[in-house]
Amino acid sequence: MIGIVGIILIFVMVFGGYVMAGGKMGIILHSLPFEFAMIGGAAAGAFVISNDMAAIKHTLKDISKVFKGPHWKPEDYRDLLCLLFELIRVARQNPLELETHIEAPGDSVIFGRYPKIVADHEAVDLICDTLRAAGMNYDDPHQVEEVLEKRLEAHLHHSMHSSHALQSVADALPALGIVAAVLGVIKTMASIDQPPEILGKMIGGALVGTFLGVFLAYGFMGPFASKLKVVVEEDAHFYLLIREVLVANLHNHPPAICIEVGRQNTPGGSRPSFSELEEALKASKQEAA
Repeated sequence: MIGIVGIILIFVMVFGGYVMAGGKMGIILHSLPFEFAMIGGAAAGAFVISNDMAAIKHTLKDISKVFKGPHWKPEDYRDLLCLLFELIRVARQNPLELETHIEAPGDSVIFGRYPKIVADHEAVDLICDTLRAAGMNYDDPHQVEEVLEKRLEAHLHHSMHSSHALQSVADALPALGIVAAVLGVIKTMASIDQPPEILGKMIGGALVGTFLGVFLAYGFMGPFASKLKVVVEEDAHFYLLIREVLVANLHNHPPAICIEVGRQNTPGGSRPSFSELEEALKASKQEAA
């Protein structure tokens, strides 16, 4: 919602200020379709050239995150801590029972209580693979931690591709605007014998290209790329929390301590209070019973 407010504010302040200063919208509106076709079409073509089909689909899908915000909400972090607590408790009490949950999480009663987490294959695979590694009796927990670190870095790098792709488009738009403006000047030079009022309109139309390239770059594409980067980084904390809790488990800390490590590493805006998490853990125990 806040993203839509920002877009409206951009249009109102830019074009409202232009009209209040005595500017005429006629020249802009007349040239806008042609300039947008050149600049937008060239930007879209460059985007297609520099990305494969999978990356194009991924970027178009991720644009919605600019308006929706992070995928993981505060209640999801609380649910994740409850899920990890249940799995660690089972791992300590009955390792053979844990195997039934991590080998088929889709059929697991424990995982089934948290459908949003189950729907995220990366989160489920990260949990199951790490618990499976813990069952192999690793002598050095730091080795598992290093593997998790590299895996999370690779996942973050892949998730950041959409932001980088949009930023590349934002960087190219001002130059593409100049290209459109130069084409407008060339067109104007072909009509140099026209009266000044005609030439003035033609030159003004050519400058719309420069305006549009800069306007789209710094008013939309750049902010879209920045917001998408922030959202991806915020969602990455969800996977970092999994790593922190399960690494604490590898060090054989009590389950309650492992979960407290995760709670302390939860981002401030999404961190459940100690009492809130305790109530959620009690509720999950009663449900399991």
